[in-house]
Amino acid sequence: MIMDKYLISHLYQDKENGQWIMQSNDEHQEGVAKMAASFACQFELSSWGRALGLLHDKGKERAAFQQYIRKVNGLPTDDKKCYDNHTHAFVGGILAKEFVGKEVLNLLVNQIVSHHTGLHDYTDVENILKEKQLPKEISKSDIGINKPLLFQEFKDSSFSKSNVDRRHLHHLSRMLFSCLVDADCLDTERFMDVESWQKRGGTATLADLLLKLEAFMQNLQSNATATKVNRIRRQVQEQCCAASSGEKGFYSLTVPTGGGKTFSSLLWAMKHAVSHSMNRIIIAIPYTSIIVQTAGLLKKIFGEENVLEHHSNFNPDDIKDEEKREKAKLATENWDYPIIVTTNVQLFESMFSNKPSDCRKLHNIANSVIVLDEVQMLPTDFLQPIVDALKAYQEMFGVSVLFTTASQPVLSGLIEGTNPRVGFKGIGHIKEIISSEFALHDELRRVKLEMDDEGKTYDEIVVKLSGYNKVLCIVNTRKDAKELYDRLPNDGVKLHLSRMMCPAHVNETIGKIKVLLKDEAQPVVRVIATQLVEAGVDIDFPIVFRQEAGLDSVLQAAGRCNREGKNAVGHTFVFSLAAEGRTLPPSMKNANYARLNLPTNSDWFAPSTMTAYFRQLYCRINTFDKKDIKHWLYKPTELCFETASEAFRLIDDDSISIIVNWENSMELVEKLKVSGCTYSLMKQLAQFTVGVRSKDFKQLNGYGVVEEILEGIYVLTDWAQYDKATGLSLDNHWLEEILTI
Repeated sequence: MIMDKYLISHLYQDKENGQWIMQSNDEHQEGVAKMAASFACQFELSSWGRALGLLHDKGKERAAFQQYIRKVNGLPTDDKKCYDNHTHAFVGGILAKEFVGKEVLNLLVNQIVSHHTGLHDYTDVENILKEKQLPKEISKSDIGINKPLLFQEFKDSSFSKSNVDRRHLHHLSRMLFSCLVDADCLDTERFMDVESWQKRGGTATLADLLLKLEAFMQNLQSNATATKVNRIRRQVQEQCCAASSGEKGFYSLTVPTGGGKTFSSLLWAMKHAVSHSMNRIIIAIPYTSIIVQTAGLLKKIFGEENVLEHHSNFNPDDIKDEEKREKAKLATENWDYPIIVTTNVQLFESMFSNKPSDCRKLHNIANSVIVLDEVQMLPTDFLQPIVDALKAYQEMFGVSVLFTTASQPVLSGLIEGTNPRVGFKGIGHIKEIISSEFALHDELRRVKLEMDDEGKTYDEIVVKLSGYNKVLCIVNTRKDAKELYDRLPNDGVKLHLSRMMCPAHVNETIGKIKVLLKDEAQPVVRVIATQLVEAGVDIDFPIVFRQEAGLDSVLQAAGRCNREGKNAVGHTFVFSLAAEGRTLPPSMKNANYARLNLPTNSDWFAPSTMTAYFRQLYCRINTFDKKDIKHWLYKPTELCFETASEAFRLIDDDSISIIVNWENSMELVEKLKVSGCTYSLMKQLAQFTVGVRSKDFKQLNGYGVVEEILEGIYVLTDWAQYDKATGLSLDNHWLEEILTI
């Protein structure tokens, strides 16, 4: 057999003629090296990418691996020994350390050793190299690595510039890891799965998409009525166009609600990217509800084939066109699309992950524009590592960052906490696109904000709400939402929104609210909601009530009030439920205290007030790095990738998801019982799940209303436990019925 003469990397049997098709190890390594070099070229380290490719699978020359790959494919082997230990990644790591030295432990060695398992902590890499020896059959000759070129290239790269913080090394390590992992996967796919390989690429350039955006904006403006708001929106867009040719760096777009922030930020990002020949635009958003809304708009402008929506609630199988559907599925692996719309969690956790599947996309962030929408939502508990990561990506990988919000936080200069030891240096300079002379907060002022910090009862708030026909009330917890909803009178329409409702139920209710608000024949519409409607949900009430919270949250709530300027002035009332003994969640206490400490005569909408608010908030923070990420990653010779990856979780979620009865969810459950878990099925079922805390899950389980149908997958079996208005109830409805009787 001819393949006996070759060292095999991959092989498969042709379905038509039964012949074995083989990729030699030299072919695979050269293919990976070429691709990884092209990826690493984006940040001036192409020879490092090439070295990774040439070394990563040298271990496949092991006799143990060659016997293994033949055996598992049913081919004859020359040796009757059992080759259980056929691992190969350690071999390239040993060679890299021998060729280049210990100083590249976290630039070459760790990446190679970890390309299947995930980046290790430095001590684990050292132990692996100590325990393993280079197999005698491994050839050291003609590997093709130019050691002097490696070090000269590193010396000439952005990382060696004097202004680059050496603590950023861990990001460079992951970026090189990303180049290797994606190149390895793609070259393997090119050989093993030609059909998938051919579906990749073929998307439009950003220059092409800019033409589409400009045509869309022109049409939008030509059809817009000559109002003050539309005049201001055009001015904002003009300022964004003027600023787009500026140097790569950090920018902010502070625009009050109704100022056209979404289109303006997109226009700036697109023109900035084209002027600097950048690769893609990545829009990161804190809430999936805003992502769905934003992605839907962008797909209408640019086409579904050019916008990748990547978050937990999006199911690519919902895309009707088969080719576009398959391209989107493939693109979620490495973000090789011109426009990405994703979550803050997906973006930042990938930046700190050690896992190949998460890191694979990182090299495609290089030379891109990142738009951080609703930037005030960045968690203060992780603010230091997040800001440091953004600085690293800007300085080393040619990224530009745009912060967009109506409530711009303080991210530049010295960020100080409760004592100097928890302070850290923020971003050096952020260019504000809209000059303060435009005074947009005055020009777009459509709401009067009234603060009442005297504690009220539920009934007192209900009386106030009942005095208005169309009113939205936003509270801090699910419990408060349920209490107020149950007490509201039933005259007209009353609706409830909280995460006790599954996503499909939430989306349906929001759609219903929008329709009702436009229906003049329906005079009474009262909505009780949690914070899920606070940012980005396009609803417009003349009156809004907001339970006490930080100023940024209060202003977001005010953004749902008189949004389109239909009334001369809208009213947003801030209230307290202290009379009910309701204390704020720990995450909100500092924010509320920061608001309370501002002068009562403050202009709540002024940017200067927001700056003062964030200074007040920060001085109440005990840590900007609650998991001590800097301890694991800021010492260049002692990088602990795995430990840091486990620690960096933006959402500390101990919730358990329960599938509830809504729409066709139970039909999908029956399919699940028969076919087991599939990607498509689980994505569909995600629309019908409610996450509950572990203690609440135990309570529901104790009622006997939850069943585990597959390992870790739970279904609500008592349908009466899910209310069509308020969602999943944590109370035992059987007990309530008995007490009623």
